[in-house]
Amino acid sequence: MELLPFFRVEDVADLLGMKLPSARVFCSRYSNKELLIKLKNNYYTTKRKLENITIEELFSIANILQVPSYISFMTGLSYYGITSQVQRNFIESASVKRSMEYESGGILFKYYKLNKKYYFDFKRKNNLFIASQEKCFLDAVYLYSFGKYKLDLSSLNLEKLDEKRLIILLKNYPLKTKKIVRKLCRI
Repeated sequence: MELLPFFRVEDVADLLGMKLPSARVFCSRYSNKELLIKLKNNYYTTKRKLENITIEELFSIANILQVPSYISFMTGLSYYGITSQVQRNFIESASVKRSMEYESGGILFKYYKLNKKYYFDFKRKNNLFIASQEKCFLDAVYLYSFGKYKLDLSSLNLEKLDEKRLIILLKNYPLKTKKIVRKLCRI
């Protein structure tokens, strides 16, 4: 069983054999002492864990901060080696609920709302949800085409994308997005 990079107040209560209200107080006090980092209501991690966290563990935290969501945009493109930009302490995700930013433990988690019809082509990989590399690119271009996302086109190595897969995924996107993708990828 793989350990998650976060835990719930209920986990603390079970582990320490205390009642839930006492576990909440415990977590709150240790959070105030900066030994625990509050991620969101009832979810915490340790300061030590956050200092030594892997990128996949950060992605799984991003997934629980806003449910449902999946890793995408430049974060996903960086993960797949499609962009030369390396994002540090900044994770971008797609969501169907709302666009928002959330800072925790010095890391900025940014969520972009997508219409449900564009919320697809992601998979569960261990304890995280991430879009395919082609979908990360399409998510970024989609928002970029409407002026809602800054995209450094010069940093992208589009030759790594599967052209046939892009064409299939692009079918339901608006014309603005299609034009940009076709121009960039010469398809």
